[in-house]
Amino acid sequence: MTHSPALQSELPLYATPESAPAINLDGQRISYTLQRTRRRRTISLLIDDRGLRVAAPLKAPQRAIDELLHLHATWVIRKVQDWQQKRPPPRSWVAGEQIMLYGAPVTLEAHAGIAMPHLDVDRLLFDPQLAPADIEFGVRNWLKQQALKCFTRCCQDYSAQLELPAPAVRLSNARTRWGSCHAKGRISMNWRLVQAPAAWIDYVAAHEVAHLRQMNHSPAFWCTVAALVPDYAERRAALRRDAHRYLLL
Repeated sequence: MTHSPALQSELPLYATPESAPAINLDGQRISYTLQRTRRRRTISLLIDDRGLRVAAPLKAPQRAIDELLHLHATWVIRKVQDWQQKRPPPRSWVAGEQIMLYGAPVTLEAHAGIAMPHLDVDRLLFDPQLAPADIEFGVRNWLKQQALKCFTRCCQDYSAQLELPAPAVRLSNARTRWGSCHAKGRISMNWRLVQAPAAWIDYVAAHEVAHLRQMNHSPAFWCTVAALVPDYAERRAALRRDAHRYLLL
């Protein structure tokens, strides 16, 4: 059975299509996505923001898939419920709704004469003439701009502390990771992280910058992370436990 990575993003759970296969586990109907491939030799289960996914060999009988799901029924139900509890409420993209920025709520507010979203203390001002879809597009783009500025600054600061060249920083839309570091020195960080407290952003940035020195998770790597963020373990635990409280988008 495949489990999610240690640094898995706590993103909203996307609904499973009605046409998806389903199974009754301990009295509960659980939908899942089934993917069959020629190269796969075993059946694996993965539960993340997209729900339950089953990967199976091309000719694996449905009976074997059902047996595996029943065998791990308790785990499957618990994980699916965990993700459902983390699902943010649907939003209408109108004035009065809130988003998160660096762990603090920001209220959307219509304001005449605003061409682009503009932050005013704890209010994000937008053109009242915009349709909800346009407000969503503008707010998401605005958050991504803030994310790139913040992540770039953090990564540059930490690389300077390690006396390393400043890395190129890109935004990621990954579903299962907060960040990644390419062997050529390029760092990617999930733009949604900008909604979380700054301390958690700092940890992820330090984690990825440390990979510029140690492309592994060896004791030497964690020592490098600790040199940048001494309380990284506490921040990492808080991020894994509570990220869903801040990721409204």
